[in-house]
Amino acid sequence: MHLLYDENGNPIPHGAHDEHHHHDHGHHHEDGTQECGHVCGTCGSEEKCKDENLALLTYMLQHNEHHAAELDEMADKLEKAGMADAAKQIREGVSDFQKGNIRLSLALTIVKEHLKEAK
Repeated sequence: MHLLYDENGNPIPHGAHDEHHHHDHGHHHEDGTQECGHVCGTCGSEEKCKDENLALLTYMLQHNEHHAAELDEMADKLEKAGMADAAKQIREGVSDFQKGNIRLSLALTIVKEHLKEAK
């Protein structure tokens, strides 16, 4: 099991990869939807929504970075096992993944700046 941390430094447990499941990290509405496309204020407060979005984006970026590192390790193991062609494909996928992480990181920086300005 590995731990990730939210914006406030609180640990976010994440299951071991042999039991790896992706869970919906949003909140549920009475009609059963999980989409967060609601008008802020219906779940408590606009501030709470902003905090939730910041925590979730932080978590998702850390989560993706962790998976990129795991995939890099897998590529190393496959290469050592004589499967250089598979390792190459994984490394190219990790490169693409990291480009997405750069965009997520930029989005996180923008969100943080907006929240600072709002205070």
